[in-house]
Formats: sequence, C-alpha cells, structure tokens
Amino acid sequence: MFDKYLYALGKGVRSIKRTLDEEAQKEAVADPTVPRDVTPSADAPGETRPVAPDNTSAVPARTPLRLATRTLVMGIVNVTPDSFSDGGRYLEASAALTHGEELAAEGADILDIGGESTRPGAALVTVDDEMARVVPIVRTLSARTRLPISIDTMKAKVAAAAIEAGATIVNDVWGFQFDPDIAKVSADGGVHCVLMHNRRQDDGSVDMFAEVKDFLSRSIDIALKAGVAQDKIIIDPGIGFGKTHDQSFELVRRLAELKQALGFPLLLGISRKRFIGIATTRTIAAERMIGSVAADLFGALNGADIVRVHDVAAHVEAFAVLNAIQGKGTERR
Repeated sequence: MFDKYLYALGKGVRSIKRTLDEEAQKEAVADPTVPRDVTPSADAPGETRPVAPDNTSAVPARTPLRLATRTLVMGIVNVTPDSFSDGGRYLEASAALTHGEELAAEGADILDIGGESTRPGAALVTVDDEMARVVPIVRTLSARTRLPISIDTMKAKVAAAAIEAGATIVNDVWGFQFDPDIAKVSADGGVHCVLMHNRRQDDGSVDMFAEVKDFLSRSIDIALKAGVAQDKIIIDPGIGFGKTHDQSFELVRRLAELKQALGFPLLLGISRKRFIGIATTRTIAAERMIGSVAADLFGALNGADIVRVHDVAAHVEAFAVLNAIQGKGTERR
C-alpha cells in the first residue's frame, strides 16, 4: 500500500527507508547518547537486551500508548516557519531534533511532529516539502526515544512516509475528511488515529456542539469503513478551529458529554490558543502557559485522555499533583 504513496524525489519506499536507515545509523555512531549495543526493554525500563544485527537495531521498542490510565501529555514539535506560537523556531532539522529530545526529557508521553501550520491564513505546503520537513525528524526521533511518535498531517502521502519512518499515530486536523486516501493508509499501517473537527470559518450562530458531534461521527465511520480498528480511534473537538471564543469555551466545558456521546478516547488541544488569552488578557501566545495548564487540568478532570501542549514540563508537574490527589500514582512511563 505504501509504495503507492511514497515517491519523493523519484525514490521508492525501499530506497527512502534504506537512505534514512543509513543516516540514522551514522547519527547513532556520532552521538554517544544513542546506545549501539543495547536498547531498552519495553517491558522492563531499567533492563537492556541484545540488539539484533540489522539496521533497525538502533530503534528502541516503542512504549505502548496506554489510554484510560491517566491523561497523557503530547509534546508539540512544529517543523514550520509560520505556526501561531513558535513558527520558525524549529524549522531547521537540528533545532527540531533538539526540541523533541528536550520534550522527551521533560516527561512527554508522545511527540507530535508537524510540517504544515494549521493556523488560519497559513500558506499551503506541498506534499514533497512537508515530507522533507517531517520524515527525517520522525525517523531520527524514533531512533532516539521510545516514545510514540505522532505525525500531524492531513495528507495520505505524508502519513504513509511518516509511518514508514516510525510514526505510530496519525493526527489529522480534518478528521479523514480532506484526503480520501489517508484513512486506508492509517488502517494499513495499524496506527492510532486522531480525528479532529474542523471548519473553514467560525459562525457564532451554529450549534457547535451538535456540529462537532455529527462531524466526528462521520470521521469515525470513514475510519471504521477503511479498516481502522475501533480501539485505534481518538477524537478531538478541534478547539479554536473555525470556532468563536465562546464556542471553544463551551466545548471544553462539555468535554465529558462529547466523549460519552461518541464513546471514544479524547484528545484536547488548547495550548496557548487565543481563547485562553481572552480569559487571561495575555496577547502573546507564549505567555499563555498558566491559562493553558488550567484549561488542561479541567480537561483531564472531564475526560481528556491526551492533552497536546507546547509547555511539557509545566503540564507534567501539574498532572503529577493531580494524579497524586486522585490516587493514580506518579509513574510516567
């Protein structure tokens, strides 16, 4: 299936994989922090096991995506020049890799890699450009960390390339309703799928809760018909995407109701968004950390299984206290 979608610069999937494997192998040799003779055991984090003698041996076993135990923290790695909060900071591959490793060290449970800004008015990115931005980052972070890697894309070809490079989650901001092939790519890859609600323009007269529920119901149906396993589906109400500030607040307030209505795990992505600034009077996105943590704590108490955030360390610390109060323990991984 992937051979149909992977064709960057005239190379087939096997050629791309071989090239990326060779690059990852060179980086592992050059980087003393990447073990060459042992990799961590997925079952016993403190133990090691021998490495098989092939090019995939440098890739640690993925930590399983354990939902419903506590709220997981997804760290954002934007490999873009124009994202609303940190556009351009991590466009260079070296900066993106360093940032991803820093988020992992801060306690992120998942890393979400994106190569196209989804803010209103952002420039469209070609498939080839998006692949060139994200695939090397996915490949290298997969080799350097055990964390599940998510690819933030709405394009089937990018999703296929990222899955081949090691991504285990496809995070689609159009809920499989933009590219008709992305659902099948995700199903064939056996990955988790985040299906988000989106719309072109906000409209304060719309019953947004009803629209989100209907839209996500269609997305779920598309995913299931394509062969995505039911236990691989995660929903996202798309806070801030084509919604007024009041509608965003309402959706956060009704998270538990939405999750119960649709019956799937839920991801909440509110980090640094403008509606947080409305409540806190913070006009600069990077200054909305405290408000974001407050909203995500509310989300965690109302059914959010994953929160997608810029400020990982602050969320990890806040959730450690929340988990202790709830008697869920503080173990991260």
